[in-house]
Amino acid sequence: MYGLTKEELHILKTLKTPRRIQDFLDAFSINFEEAGDSCWSPRKVLREGRAHCIEGAMLAALALRLHGARPLLLDLASAHGDQDHVVALFQDHGCWGAISKTNHAVLRYREPIYSSIRELALSYFHEYFLNDGKKTLRSYSAPLDLSRFDKKGWMTDEEDLWYIVHALDDAPHTQILRSGQARHLRRADKVEVEAGKIMEWKKTK
Repeated sequence: MYGLTKEELHILKTLKTPRRIQDFLDAFSINFEEAGDSCWSPRKVLREGRAHCIEGAMLAALALRLHGARPLLLDLASAHGDQDHVVALFQDHGCWGAISKTNHAVLRYREPIYSSIRELALSYFHEYFLNDGKKTLRSYSAPLDLSRFDKKGWMTDEEDLWYIVHALDDAPHTQILRSGQARHLRRADKVEVEAGKIMEWKKTK
């Protein structure tokens, strides 16, 4: 199925709920990209045992798909000077949740309690800030259905999946702030900034 091996299918099919998928991802170390920028397929993530946000999101989306859900990604886009974050979307009883791979104490899993994707995206706003406390989340994408890339073999490709990164960048994005609101945002408190510096995984080199 989808070009996956029996072993890969067995691993992913045991992840029967979003919670199990999140726990599985949390056990993976962070891909610090020591060899350069990467965008690994789910197969390569399983083999390497590490991932960064979009790599983890794609693996989560594949696991969700194997249990009947659409493989959806959401791009959380930041202001200049910060990095975007990508999560896998899922629904339960008509509400949205998110599976997230991150090295930080924030921007993590979201319970499926949000009635819209906008509500879900906004739940990340107050946690999305730089070390100086500046809040930087500015927009969120329309959900990207990875099934459109099936013919490219995104699930098992040995090459980096930059076409998915570009598709997320090109997807329609909805602005979070109205004109002029950015100038009046309060910076995160010192204690919030310190908490935001907590890292789950440290570089070994």
